[in-house]
Amino acid sequence: MATASTLDEPPAVLADAPAVRPRKGFRKYWRLYAAISPFYLLFLAFGLIPVGFSFYVSLHRWDGLGSMEWAGLSQYQYLLGDADFWQSVGNTLLIWALATFPMIFLAMVTAVMLNSAVRFKNVYRFAYFLPSVTSVVAVAIIFGSVFSTNFGLINGLLRAVGLDQVAWLNTPWGIKVAIATLMTWQWVGYNALIFLAGLQTIPGEVYEAARMDGAGPVQTFFRITLPMMRPTLLFVMVVSTVTGLQSFSEPQVLLQNASNESTFSGGPGHGGRTMVLYFFQQTFDNNDFGYGAAVAWGIFLVVILFSIINWRLVQRRGED
Repeated sequence: MATASTLDEPPAVLADAPAVRPRKGFRKYWRLYAAISPFYLLFLAFGLIPVGFSFYVSLHRWDGLGSMEWAGLSQYQYLLGDADFWQSVGNTLLIWALATFPMIFLAMVTAVMLNSAVRFKNVYRFAYFLPSVTSVVAVAIIFGSVFSTNFGLINGLLRAVGLDQVAWLNTPWGIKVAIATLMTWQWVGYNALIFLAGLQTIPGEVYEAARMDGAGPVQTFFRITLPMMRPTLLFVMVVSTVTGLQSFSEPQVLLQNASNESTFSGGPGHGGRTMVLYFFQQTFDNNDFGYGAAVAWGIFLVVILFSIINWRLVQRRGED
């Protein structure tokens, strides 16, 4: 029979028992890593490796088929002095400005109207979001007819009010306005729904307190809505900058019949030749894959630079 002192003592550890070692992280969770590995393998195969290869190609002269010839940084030196590239940068920035700022304003107004609507909210949301899921090629073809010089709807309205018609797709500024209008129409509804989601996160008690203090709709919008919508506005600005500076399908389809040159030329006077169009022109029209890769890296740096600028501007306005 065991005594009380014996029962109180912990059992002795057997000397020959093997020590239990904790399993290392990878060996313990290898099944979980295996489950998510397809994403990383695909990203490696179609993301990181092509990006690294593009930088390697940019250091060579290559027509895409023959042997590569080492060029070093000469492609980038030529890029810095390439007037056509800087013209494409200017075209892209002008189109982006003409499209983005009206688009954000209209998207915000639309979101406020949708947020205050009582009936048919879902119908309105579907109607405004529909352009975002419509084929860009189909939309560009329609807008090409709308901005046609002789039979376009815009010039028909101008003639109806006694004004002269405008050769929208035959002048550099007309081309930019047409592309910017297309991009604005396409993305207003998408960003309006993002703004609407941000508006619905603002507590109703804040607006109720503002009304009790005598604040009107304009004061409420600028003193409550906009400051509390700053994170959403920052997201929209950055995404609009990234997508707007990489515009390709809109000018390529809209201007494919506007001149007798390449479909990547950007129309008469190269007024619609964006950075991405210039990249395609150098790579596939001129078969200069090395310089095309250098142009692609130049586009990447421009997009990153202006994304940071927009982010800092919105952040600074929010702090003020």
